[in-house]
Amino acid sequence: MVARTSRRTQAERREQTGSALLRAAAELVVEGGVQALTLARVGERAGYSRGIVTHHFGSKKALVDALAKASQSGFVPEAPHEPGLDRLLHLIDGYIAALGGLRTMSRAFLLLWAEATTSPDLAETFRERDEHFRTDLRADVAAGVAAGTIRADLDPHDVAVAVLGQLRGIGLQHQLDPAAVPTERLRRVVADQWRRALVPTP
Repeated sequence: MVARTSRRTQAERREQTGSALLRAAAELVVEGGVQALTLARVGERAGYSRGIVTHHFGSKKALVDALAKASQSGFVPEAPHEPGLDRLLHLIDGYIAALGGLRTMSRAFLLLWAEATTSPDLAETFRERDEHFRTDLRADVAAGVAAGTIRADLDPHDVAVAVLGQLRGIGLQHQLDPAAVPTERLRRVVADQWRRALVPTP
């Protein structure tokens, strides 16, 4: 019984350390881009040694992979609906709403995503994250088509690419000039645009 308690405490400590390291990595990215991200600087920022960072992640690429996965989750709202039109519109609305209160982790994700277009080291990770997102979007469109709530002449892949491109683009605009991107108004405008574009004409 004592051994199980000890293992649980060790696991909790490891999780806490990992979270602190990812927060430190996100802060460095926001402050100086991916070039500012080194294992030594992450450890120093988080109050640990470089050895702890290496022990947790093994390499800078693995650290960036973990940061990409952890930071992307800040944009995607919990989906209370089954796959289909309602879930798709909920995701669009929630993603843009989240931009209004961007945390450091989410800002780091957008910066890394933009940098991935010119960095082979980052490209693979962010292609994977985008494909994961497109997969969910395609599932919503396909389910909507099957249910008759989304036009049957639309290709799920094309819609997924367009939605993801718009959301990422709005996110980057907000990063550059928050005052020019009023998220509370825009979230409803964009969701309504997609509703009108996707719903079959009576």
